[in-house]
Amino acid sequence: MIKIQKFINELKKNNLNFSTGVPDSLFKNLCYGFERNFKKKNIIAANEGSAVAIGIGYHLSSKKIPIVYMQNSGLGNAINPLISLADKKVYKIPIFLIIGWRGEIKKKLKDEPQHLTQGMITENLLKNLNIRYNIINEKSNFKKIIKKLCLKAKKNNEVVALLVRKNTFENKYYQKQNNSKLMLREQVLNLIVKKIPNDSIVISTTGILSRELNELIKENNLKIRNFMCVGGMGHAISVAQGIAINKKNKIFCFDGDGSITMHLGSLTTSVLQKNLIHIVFNNFSHESVGGHDNAAKHVKFFKLSKEIGYNKTYLCTNKKSILQCIGNSLKSKKNSFIEIIIKKGHRKNISRPKEKMLALKKNFLESIN
Repeated sequence: MIKIQKFINELKKNNLNFSTGVPDSLFKNLCYGFERNFKKKNIIAANEGSAVAIGIGYHLSSKKIPIVYMQNSGLGNAINPLISLADKKVYKIPIFLIIGWRGEIKKKLKDEPQHLTQGMITENLLKNLNIRYNIINEKSNFKKIIKKLCLKAKKNNEVVALLVRKNTFENKYYQKQNNSKLMLREQVLNLIVKKIPNDSIVISTTGILSRELNELIKENNLKIRNFMCVGGMGHAISVAQGIAINKKNKIFCFDGDGSITMHLGSLTTSVLQKNLIHIVFNNFSHESVGGHDNAAKHVKFFKLSKEIGYNKTYLCTNKKSILQCIGNSLKSKKNSFIEIIIKKGHRKNISRPKEKMLALKKNFLESIN
């Protein structure tokens, strides 16, 4: 496997000294390496499109090439600024993309359903975007590849990309220990699912939260009707809103701080639904992909949601306040927003849904209609 510090040193040799992006699980430790090496010149962005735009601004102010990192699922968010600002036919902005290749099919690696189509089309997508790229793995001559791509980016003022395969970088953790006395998300979920009505409709965000919720529902034989947004990070609240339009009872959205940050503008429309209870589990991190800091660590979501238009907003940090706020929200005839501050961390043996996605969809549709 490639040593992270050697890889970053090579980036520096080629005058790549600034990075921004959304962390990816395939190179989570490289992202920690960026934090350590670049410090204030590493910006964790709200979403991948924003990262590209930050990179464009960095280039305009320094004439240097920015590193922009993301998972391949984030290419969808990045396409607009890549082709409408950075493209050769517009401003010709050089950018060095580092993209994690989830759902790669050439090696027949097992992956989650939400990554399979994206993995299959990633190379064609880069080709259609006219982005030169090189695939990198643990045996690649990364020094030669970095130099080659940098020369192309500088010479032609173009976007280039490194497509990173699984297990390319050393598995060395730099994550800090969390000794907080706050509750873990799984503990909070256990409280909530036993407090809300048994026939509740719950839309849950992508990542570990949905896996924990799925386990709790099965282990406790709960009749909660859960739709897991296994992909589409940041869109759970919009899915919940779409369902709430056709329902009179309370609709729950179980969200994360990284997810809500990615498409924060969605709250401007979700507040229109009076039967929504929007719960954000905030551990100030992108936990599902490695625990890196979230871009919105400084944001008080419960205050922001009030300004945006939610009727009742709450901040909870303990069992008593959580149960009280859930109870108040269930009684209210208007919508509610609950921000719950939790401890970072999760069990390592959390199960994944065994059912096919279409079977889960069918069960959900039958249960709510």
